[in-house]
Amino acid sequence: MLKFKDYEYIRPDFEKIEEEMNILIDKFENASTFEEQSKYFENIMKIMSNVSTMGTLMHIRYSINTKDEFYEKEREFFDENGPKFDNVINKFDKAVVKSKFRPELEEKWGKQLFTLTDMSLEVFSEEIIEDLIEENKTVNEYSKLIASAEIEFEGEKRNLSQMLPFRTSKDREMRKKAENAYLNFFEENEDKFDDIYDRLVKIRTKIAKKLGYENYIELGYKRMNRSDYGPEDVKNYRKQIYESVVPLVVDIKERQRKRLGLYSLKNYDEGFKFLSGNPKPQGDPEWIIENGKKMYSELSPETEEFFNFMLDRELLDLVSKEGKMSGGYCTFIDDYKSPFIFSNFNGTSGDVDVLTHEAGHAFQTYRSKDLGIPAYSFPTYEAAEIHSMSMEFITYPWMELFFKDDTEKYKFSHLAGTLEFLPYGVAVDEFQHFVYGNPNVTPAARKAKWREIEKKYMPFKDYSESEFLERGGFWFRQGHIFERPFYYIDYTLAQVCAFQFFNKFNEDRKKAWKDYLRLCDAGGSKSFLELLKLANLKNPFNDGVIEETIKPLKERLNSIDDSKF
Repeated sequence: MLKFKDYEYIRPDFEKIEEEMNILIDKFENASTFEEQSKYFENIMKIMSNVSTMGTLMHIRYSINTKDEFYEKEREFFDENGPKFDNVINKFDKAVVKSKFRPELEEKWGKQLFTLTDMSLEVFSEEIIEDLIEENKTVNEYSKLIASAEIEFEGEKRNLSQMLPFRTSKDREMRKKAENAYLNFFEENEDKFDDIYDRLVKIRTKIAKKLGYENYIELGYKRMNRSDYGPEDVKNYRKQIYESVVPLVVDIKERQRKRLGLYSLKNYDEGFKFLSGNPKPQGDPEWIIENGKKMYSELSPETEEFFNFMLDRELLDLVSKEGKMSGGYCTFIDDYKSPFIFSNFNGTSGDVDVLTHEAGHAFQTYRSKDLGIPAYSFPTYEAAEIHSMSMEFITYPWMELFFKDDTEKYKFSHLAGTLEFLPYGVAVDEFQHFVYGNPNVTPAARKAKWREIEKKYMPFKDYSESEFLERGGFWFRQGHIFERPFYYIDYTLAQVCAFQFFNKFNEDRKKAWKDYLRLCDAGGSKSFLELLKLANLKNPFNDGVIEETIKPLKERLNSIDDSKF
């Protein structure tokens, strides 16, 4: 059995690949039968799968150790050559769109692939290749800047992830000290963050204009493969969150202030939920994994098979260490049909959240691994997050394995936290609509706008002791804003769908699990709204759905005496 360390990375020979692709594309275009064309289609998919595999292996190994010189060079190589490969893919996409056998191809491979193909043609041309290379390099500047954080704190150098236990300490002075040290990294590098983002906004706006768009917003939606909703739907959705969720979150934060016995909930208090301390796993990383194995073996035969696959092949890298990229993610290695989970365990409840959230992604890719098309490995972003966020709730019955006496405290904190996230998520989205609708505003004006939006959706924020945050510097830490524009509302849309699953599981667990499996098995073969229908979920854009969905959650929170925690 191959383990992840044995998965072979070979730098793609893009010149040779381009030659092979051009020959196959020519044969595809001149095929006289559907069967013949379908064969060439499959051959091209195999090449795309292999390039994707090498890019993914490079990315995983680089993110595990950003100081690895070999993979740093490979990352630079992909940044330089990836957009050129995109040019060949663009040529193939054009051939697919014009195929005289398109109806037969759609029937065999699913309509979604061709919807994605149509959109891919609208977001690319040879004219923007150099701009895409520049965009990649500038995004990497942000990643490297974040990874470079070495904060001298309590006698040791720590990265951003390793600061979290101190930022959520029971000792208020320690929290304040840690939060200030954390923020100092961003403030000291403020000019760098502003410069990187300013260049990214201008690069993306230039790309949009070259492709014939008025600004980056419409292009950004297409880049995100949003085929069945647009900015107006999202605007109405944000309005529902503002009306139905913001008042609830204001109440949740007030309950937190009272629990902590504070006159005012400062920015350094927000991450600290209970005087008795935040719930955290009662063991080390190995212990967490062992309990994870037990949880997934009891949840269902499907999850037991999946988690054993992950463990046997060592497809998890979970512990924070020097040089490791911050954050967490799940990705899929096409040729090996293997999900991979990356995270930075730091002794907080987030370690268990990773084991449920990222495992939800991984379970979906494992279930849909045989669909045969790289584009179907994951659904579009908002749909992909449903599996992960729902898994966080599906595994509630096993949380006692990790949190022991703190289980009920964890569940309350987790549910409250997921609701608190919605206003922040839509604030990030509204901010990005402002930024790309006004690409020439100054960095200072951007930060001022962020603070204005923050006050609208999160009126409880007290930054009276942080001039940097009061000026609107909070969003520097949100990598999505730099790396993948408009990829954030997706989390909130998925969260609303996950809430629906939570409500369904509380009503009829067996029936809800069938809906969840059906959603996972479909992978990325359908659009967002089509996947919702498949899983018997309601459309979050429709008026009243938000209010209806959160009603049982509100009742659940109100039935809990959180003062006992």
